[in-house]
Formats: sequence, C-alpha cells, structure tokens
Amino acid sequence: MPELAFFIGKGGVGKTTVAAAYAVLTAAGAKNRVLLVSTDPAHSLGDVLQQKLGKRIKSLAVGPGKLAAWELDSSILFGEFIHNYKSEILKIIERGSLFTAPEIAPLLDSALPGMAEMAALLAIRDSMESGKYTHIVVDTAPLGHTLRLFNLPEQFARLVKFLRIAASRDRVLAEHFGGARSAQPPLIQQWQEQLRELTRGFSAAHIFLATTAEKFALNESVRCVAELRRSNPSFHLQGVVLNRVVRRAGRCASCRARMAAATQARQFLLNHFPSATVLVGDDPGFPIAGTSALLAFGHHVFNRKPLTVKPKLPKHKPPKLAMVRVKWPTLNSSLSFVIGKGGVGKTTVSAALAFHARRTSGAPVVICSVDPAPSLDDVFQTRIGDDPVAVLSDADLRASELDSVALFRKWIVEIGNEVDSATTSEVSGIHLDLSFERQLLSALLDIVPPGLDEVLAILRISDLCAHSSAKVVIDMAPTGHALELLRMPDRIVSWCRVLLKSLAAHRKLALVRNAAARIAELEVRARALSRMLGSPNDVRVFSVMLPEPLPDHETKRLLLELDQLRLRPGALFVNRVLREADGGSCARCRAARVWQVSVLDELKHWTSARDVFVIRNFPQEIAGEKGLRAITRELWRLN
Repeated sequence: MPELAFFIGKGGVGKTTVAAAYAVLTAAGAKNRVLLVSTDPAHSLGDVLQQKLGKRIKSLAVGPGKLAAWELDSSILFGEFIHNYKSEILKIIERGSLFTAPEIAPLLDSALPGMAEMAALLAIRDSMESGKYTHIVVDTAPLGHTLRLFNLPEQFARLVKFLRIAASRDRVLAEHFGGARSAQPPLIQQWQEQLRELTRGFSAAHIFLATTAEKFALNESVRCVAELRRSNPSFHLQGVVLNRVVRRAGRCASCRARMAAATQARQFLLNHFPSATVLVGDDPGFPIAGTSALLAFGHHVFNRKPLTVKPKLPKHKPPKLAMVRVKWPTLNSSLSFVIGKGGVGKTTVSAALAFHARRTSGAPVVICSVDPAPSLDDVFQTRIGDDPVAVLSDADLRASELDSVALFRKWIVEIGNEVDSATTSEVSGIHLDLSFERQLLSALLDIVPPGLDEVLAILRISDLCAHSSAKVVIDMAPTGHALELLRMPDRIVSWCRVLLKSLAAHRKLALVRNAAARIAELEVRARALSRMLGSPNDVRVFSVMLPEPLPDHETKRLLLELDQLRLRPGALFVNRVLREADGGSCARCRAARVWQVSVLDELKHWTSARDVFVIRNFPQEIAGEKGLRAITRELWRLN
C-alpha cells in the first residue's frame, strides 16, 4: 500500500504550496513514484506548479523519481462511478424497497451534492489500489470541507449497511414464509473490502496541518483538529507547518510584529499539539512557484535547511497606483453574499459590512456564516452558535454560524418519528413489508449526505429572508463550495420534481404522503430563493481577494463562474494591501509591495466588478468593536 499524506489547513495559509513542496521533495528520491492530488473544487495546484493541469493525471519532469499531478474533476469522476455501478445499485434498491428501477434511476443521474468529497474518496481509493505509486500526497480543500472528506469512510460504511439491508429482503421473507435465500450481491462484498482498505489507509496516513501565525488561523486549526479527533479516534497529526514566518525583522516595524507573532504562534502550536513536529516555512516576500523553487522550499521546511530561492519580481514594472478615498458601501439589497478564496478575509469583510450598515442605516442586520469552519466568533469576540445572538451589545445586530450536522440530526429525529407512526399504523397484509421498510429507511436516514452543508445552508438563507425584515449578510464557504451552494436552489428544485414523480405511484401509503408533503415544501422554498438570486435588486455579491498572484488567479476563475450564474459582483475588495510607506528599507516588504501593485494594476484590465475597493494592511487582526470601527473608518477605490 502506498504511503498516504494529507495536507490540511485553513484557506490562505499556503497549504497548496506546502503540499506541492513535500511532493516534489519526495519525488527527488530515486525510487519514489509520487501522485499529488488536489481535492479542492477551487484548484490552485496548477498555478503553484506552473503547469497546465487537465482533468486527468499529468506526469511532470521532476527527477530522479517520478511525479504526477491531478486536479480532480468531481463531476467526471462521479459520473464514471455511477456509470460503473448504476445497474447493480438499482437492482439492490429495487429488490429491497417499494420503488422500481425506473423510479430511482433519475435520482442517480442527477447532479448530487457533496460530489467533490465523494469523488476525492473514490480517486484516492483507486490510486491506492493501482500499484503505480509509492506515495500519494493529498492537497485538501479548506478545513471545513476536509472534515467531510475524513468522515466519508464512515458514511461509506453506512451506505454499505443500507444496501446490505436492502439486499436482505428475501432472507426476511424466507424467515417468515419459507423460500430460497439469495447470496449477498458481489457489489456489497467488493465495497466492504474497499472500505476496509480505505480505513486502513486513512488510519496510517501522515497528516500535516498548515497554518500561519494569525490568531484566526490558529484558532480555526485547533477547533478543526479537535473535531477530526472526535469523529476519527485514529486521527494522528504528524506535523504542523507554521508558514509565512518572519524570523529576521531588521528595522521594519511590520516584520518585527510578524516575528513576535511567529514566536508566540510556535509556542501556541507546541502547547496545543505536543505530539506533532512543528516545522517552519519562511516568507521570502515573493511567491514560491515552479518545481525548482518548490524543491528548495521542501528542503527548507521538511529538512530544516535555509531557504535558498532567488528573489523573483513581476515581468513588468507596475505603474504607480491611482486610488481615491471613499466611504464603505451600503447594503441596498435585502440579501448580500460575501465570497472568495479561503483566508482572504471574507469573514472580516462580512462583519465590517454588517457593522457599517447597522451604524449608518439604523436598520437591523443579521449576519450568518455558512462556512463549515466558521470564525465569526473570533471577529465579534462572542460565542456564536446556530441560533442568532446579539453581538457588540446591539440587539439589532445578530450573528449565527450554521451547524448543519445538528440541524440534520434534528430533522432526522422528526422524520424517524413520522416513519414509525406511518409504518405501524398501516394495516392488513402489507404490515410485514412496511416493518422491513422501517428498518430500511432507518439505515438510509443514518447516512449523513456529503452535500449537507450546501443543502441546509440554502434552507437557512431561505428562512432568514422569509422571516426577517433585517438586512441579511451571508459569510460564504471558500470559493469552490460557495459556488456549489449558489447552484443548489435550482438543483433542489430538479431533485424535488424527480422525487415527487417517483413517490406518486405509492401515494396511498401514509409514509409516502408525509414524505411528499415535506419534499413539496422544500421545492417551494428552493424555487423562491432561486427567483431571488436571479433578481439584481434583491441580491448583491461582494468578492474578496488578496493582492497576490495565486489568489488573483483563483479570483479570475471565480468571477467567470459568477458571470455564468448571472451573479456579477457589485464590488470587489482587495484586502491587506501594503502602503508605500509600510515597506521602508525592508527588502521583504518592498518585494511584497511590488507584487501587490502588479496584481492591482492587472486587476483593472480584467475584473467585471463595478467597483474595486482597497483595504490597507492592518498590523493587528480585526476583532471586536474597536477593530471593526478601525477597518470601516478607511477605504480606497482603485481608479
């Protein structure tokens, strides 16, 4: 079995760079055959490697070992999975349920939520079994959705259990009435063995956490690792990479502050992860990209060597920026989305927009994070949960963080009660069948769907818009999963139509009637939100980015996707921009400033946003009322 290594971390901490450096370094071993896989729907692996990666595995010229890279296309992989197993799954479900194969088939053909994580799991499994690789390195999505990836083997086990129960109907009938029993389908036996292999592979995996010295990144890392340990008892964190560190500050005040923060962060990590090795990655002030630079960075981080990468500057010297000072934008629409790559400051901008709107308009404002790894509590310095709570001592400024798993479990209890009531109240000769249906449905309801966050986020947004007169601000998940969420209302409408059509043939059963009523209600809510998203007067989209080459590339792709969804951003915020005076005589800050100005200059030529706002780099993280007052006191528009 190949050695499996996962790189996890909050978005924006350089996780892809660290994972790629580890893979390139490993491939430098003569007998090593390395596969580097990105499971993030918003891929940036090709940008880091400076290679155009397609939808299939691509071999790269890195010697003396072998390196291949792959940006997973979830829709292709999941489509192949359904194509290979559809007929067998349909046979099992038809054999064990009320539904026929033609009734179930359209559901399997639909675009299902959570495809990215499921496709990643299937790709990892196939790569492990192929025998082609000695090492598999996985660059994961940001932390919230990494939790879903690591929980998938357990969910896969529950799916196998459901299919096993469905396939056992003739055994149940034989026990009561006599007759032949058929053997367990080969598909279930095959999947049980694959599940055992996946579980062994995940248990033995090397897991590295990437973070920076920022308090938000450190706090989120602690929360998510604790959650991974709760849900996966065998989870073992091998190493922590404290990235983008300044260890020599000179006379630069900004770098001295970063050096002090790095020292504190290192001690913080040693305290919270005493069994993990703490590694350090220096910030040279320019992007690490290309296999040569990644190899040097790999030696630096994992072999603790000095960083020996030649300074790199943009190809063209950028002109002086033209900016004008402006006020923060107001929330004219009833619903606002804040979207962007992980780690760019989406939560900070969301909180600032909500705070500014509340202060200037006097209208009530509700802010909700639908990111599986939220950090609104860090910004507002208040414990925030699923139910909205007042923040900053203001009853009309409320915040909440979606707890999708808790909501799902509550919903399951309600559905379970309905199932019990419906199946025990049926009479006459079908009582045995419905008793079996109750067991089957219980196993089905035990499966937490991989796309749970996106589906329940839609319901939460729908509720906020329908039952609140306040302005609503949604702090979105990182790019890839945010786009999935924005596509979700139309998908839910399609699924509901198919489900209702499938249920129509069994409408005489109370269980089916109850299910149909809930599905019809869900369709109405999804359709209303879909109409709202199509109205520019009701919805406004704000995008956030950093003035760095890699986040810049991802933002370009994001804005193209938003255009296709007819959700052109009304404004684009560029966060953490260094002022000309910030660099002083510091070579690192001067280099970083040159790259930032280059990105901002190019931004004017390609962005579709009506306004481009610039937020300067604050020496301290924005938190509490004092921090939000500071950030909303100053804003610049790029001319």
